[in-house]
Amino acid sequence: MAVDNNRRPLASRNSGWARAVARRLSAASITPNQISVASIAMAAVAGAAFSLTGFVQPWPRAGLLLVAALFCQFRLLCNLFDGMVAIEGGKQAPDGPFWNEFPDRVADILILVGAGYGAGAPALGWAAAAMAVLTAYTRELGRACGLPADFSGPMAKQHRMATITAAAMLSLFEPLWLGRGGVLVVALGVIAVGAAITVARRANNTVLALRGR
Repeated sequence: MAVDNNRRPLASRNSGWARAVARRLSAASITPNQISVASIAMAAVAGAAFSLTGFVQPWPRAGLLLVAALFCQFRLLCNLFDGMVAIEGGKQAPDGPFWNEFPDRVADILILVGAGYGAGAPALGWAAAAMAVLTAYTRELGRACGLPADFSGPMAKQHRMATITAAAMLSLFEPLWLGRGGVLVVALGVIAVGAAITVARRANNTVLALRGR
């Protein structure tokens, strides 16, 4: 099979469990676009759980953090299977490219802004979300210029979700040092700065490629 340079490289796509699930979804009356839209719902749950962590007691907060971490991963699974059902399952639709991208941007905003409010740092959450959206914009700008999609990091989508998921899990232990929200603040700062570096790197790659270097 030829390599699609405009498709995000994912090792999990070639795993046996992912292929088995994708085959089942392809055989069902489920469309890739529906899976893409479902990712927004998963992100909405994660974002709401994150935002509520700033207003509850430690034990309910622990439960919300677990929910947030879990639904961040559900969001990524939706991102994995919409493409597999579309390409490997042969269910591509004319409007598929829109639904492949638009829900991802909404999901990034819901999760990162929710984490910002939960950590008591809404401005940082919005900054991280803005940088996340800008990474995708820069990638698509390169494609609009006729170049292959640039999925380089250091803070591409999978890196952002890994960072915020890890922060949610580490935040479970904050009561041990009488902390609350500090881990999420650090994670959002890392995501914002890392995404800004990613934007700069992708922009530079695009300019150099267009100049033929």
